[in-house]
Amino acid sequence: MIDFFFGLVATWGLFVIAASAYFSCLAVPVPTFAVMLAGGGFAAAGDLVLWQVLAVAYVAALCGDQTGFQLGRLGGRWLDARLVTRPNRAALFARAQTVVDRWGSIGVFFSTWAAAPLGPWVNFAAGAARLHPLRFFVWDALGEAIWVTGYVMLGYYFAANLDALTILVSDWAWLLTALSLVIAAGFFLLRQSR
Repeated sequence: MIDFFFGLVATWGLFVIAASAYFSCLAVPVPTFAVMLAGGGFAAAGDLVLWQVLAVAYVAALCGDQTGFQLGRLGGRWLDARLVTRPNRAALFARAQTVVDRWGSIGVFFSTWAAAPLGPWVNFAAGAARLHPLRFFVWDALGEAIWVTGYVMLGYYFAANLDALTILVSDWAWLLTALSLVIAAGFFLLRQSR
């Protein structure tokens, strides 16, 4: 499956990178980490231009996050009703609502890169919770800068080992999410004990 997306990046370049970054921010199951790594790898090989890969991925991710935020803002109740029929997604949305309720903008920041699988759901939840749009944008932009730069530059510097790196990063993403949630829970418990 990953090879399929590498092939798409080789054929369609920036368009696939943009589409992947955008739709992943709307909870469409796309292996965007692999597309970003491939974009960096193709930039290292000279087939794509590095700054263009970074810019397209960044802008597309911001647009996807803003779309998710606005969908949550405009259709929060509709989204709640629709998710009831899908328990796995409802559980993710409930976790995202907890993140937004407890951490607000900081939760948005960490959900874009440290807990990326939760990110799209935090976008929806932040909109539904009526988080201030400017605060959402600023913290989201900072987090997406880390996420996009991290994956694209990993692909760029380790282009010769993209297959092995993709396997490592796919496992690492869930580990990073789990560690981030444990650290956040630790801070929350410490704060509550005081």
